Formats: sequence, C-alpha cells, structure tokens
Amino acid sequence: MHFKSLASLLAILACLIFNTQAQAQTNFPEKPVKLIVPFPPGQATDIIARMIAEKLTFAWGQQVIVENKTGVPGMVAGSTAAPDGYTMTMGTSGVLAVNPAVFEKLPYDVTKDFVYVGGLAITPMIVVVSAALPYNTVQELVAAAKKEPGKFNVGYGGVNNTQHLTGELFKFTTGVNMVGVNYKGSAAAVTDLLGGQISILVDSMAVALPHIKSGKLKPLAITTLQRVPQLPNLPTVAESGYPGFEGVGWQGLVVPKGTPAAVVQKISTDVARILAEPEMQKNIIDKGMVPDTRGAGPWSEFVYAEMKKWKAAATQANIKSTE
Repeated sequence: MHFKSLASLLAILACLIFNTQAQAQTNFPEKPVKLIVPFPPGQATDIIARMIAEKLTFAWGQQVIVENKTGVPGMVAGSTAAPDGYTMTMGTSGVLAVNPAVFEKLPYDVTKDFVYVGGLAITPMIVVVSAALPYNTVQELVAAAKKEPGKFNVGYGGVNNTQHLTGELFKFTTGVNMVGVNYKGSAAAVTDLLGGQISILVDSMAVALPHIKSGKLKPLAITTLQRVPQLPNLPTVAESGYPGFEGVGWQGLVVPKGTPAAVVQKISTDVARILAEPEMQKNIIDKGMVPDTRGAGPWSEFVYAEMKKWKAAATQANIKSTE
C-alpha cells in the first residue's frame, strides 16, 4: 500500500510539473527576452534585429532587448544560453554557413548547438561595373573576360564572407578567369570601382544602389533566384544563362538546442505574422533587403542547403582560414 501511494504521489507530481511546463510554454514570454546580435550597431543585421525586436515587444507585451556581442563571442553566448526561448540570436549566412566553410575550427557547432526558428530577410548581392565600361549584360562581360583571361579584376567587400564566396561562385559558374581583390569593407571597394582600379564589384545591393541610381555604376545582374522589387528590370544571374545560380546574404533567428518545440513554434509564428505586415515589408525593402517569411521547417532546410553550397564553393576556390 505504501508503494502504491508513493507511486500515485510521484505520478501526480509528474503531471503537475508537466502541466506547469506546458503552461509556461503556452504563456511565453513571461519576462523580457534577449536578442543577441553578433555584429556591431548600425550594421544591416543589427538594423533588422532592432526592427523585429520593436515589433515583438509590442506583440508580446514583454521587452525584447537587443544585445550587440560582435563575432564569435556572440554566437557562443547564444549557443550556451538556457534553452528556454528567452535568448534568441541573429543567425546569418556569415556566421552559420560561410564561417563553417572557411574556418577549420569554431567554438560553436552550427549543426548541434542551435534550433532554426525562421527567416527574416534576404540580402541580395549584385554584379556591377563602372558606367564607363561598355558591358551591359552578364553575357557581354563573360564573353569579354573569356577573350582576355586575367584582364579583369573583381572586387569583394571583405574576405571570407558572403560577398567573397558569391564572387568566387560567380567566377566558377561562368568559367571566367578574373583576379579577385579583397577589401576590408564595401566602401573601399566601391571607391576603387568608381576610380577605375577594379573592373567589377560583387557586393550587397544596398551598398551599390545609391551609385546605380546616380548613374555612376551599371548593374549587370542580381544574385537572387528571383528579381527584386528595388530593381525589377534587372535580370538575375540565373536568367543570364546560368540556371540555379544563387548567392545571397540572409538573416534569421536561432535559439539554443533543446528549446521547447512549442516555444520555437510561437516565436516562428509571431515573427512570420510581423513579416507579413505591409509596413514591415516596406521597411525591409527600403533597407535594400527582401523579406524572408520562411518558418522553422523551410528555413532550416534552406540553411542546411546553404551550408553545403558554401562549403563546396570554398573548397573549389581553395578558401580556408585557421585564424
């Protein structure tokens, strides 16, 4: 009888604990939520993080606090936080796909440490040339480059980043022999393109757009699979004779592995609802990005495919770093 009573008591306690946990997940969030941004303030990922944080704060009635923790420390902090949904991290093409592709060792594991909540935005890359050059299409540029291998220099706004790998993927896919030039940032690359020191630039559309509108730079193609609203008449690289080509930056949300599925689903659903708002879509487009409303499942598949793609591109271009 004693053992039956004990068993009954344990069963009741288990049910109480389960119900308490379930209720906590259903009522999430019940306190402020932290959003780690592994980039400095003012950068594109930080901007969209603050846009989402403001909207979620209003939707949840709990403050979503943005914390800038630049680089690897931010990803480590995000991966080691309590798996309860109260710490989210901005995951990007750089930290989740490019870094594992080019660095031999990282203190975080993109396949084991995170749950992928959903997308936020796509950052299109663009192939641009100086307005002084005679080429108006990718086909014309590729034909000229193949006639004179090694003549053209293509600049990248960084090293071992999405711009760099997209440029290398473009070279490999089109079969051209161009000299890649890595800059410390996009501003220096654009300056050299305008000054004629390099022939071509592969960088984010947001960086090039003001110079395209002023007529100083000439866009040849966008690197997304579909055309973008900011430049609806500009063809994609895929449309320009290279079906399936895609090289983009992207941002989304991740949480630590072990976060309850109900919490992940709530965050994903609420974020998707926010991204569907016309005002939010306009704000993202105005920043030179494209809204990405993929939820947890589809976005996870996309991210894992991106990991494989950039790993293959880095291997093909012999890009690796031990730093």
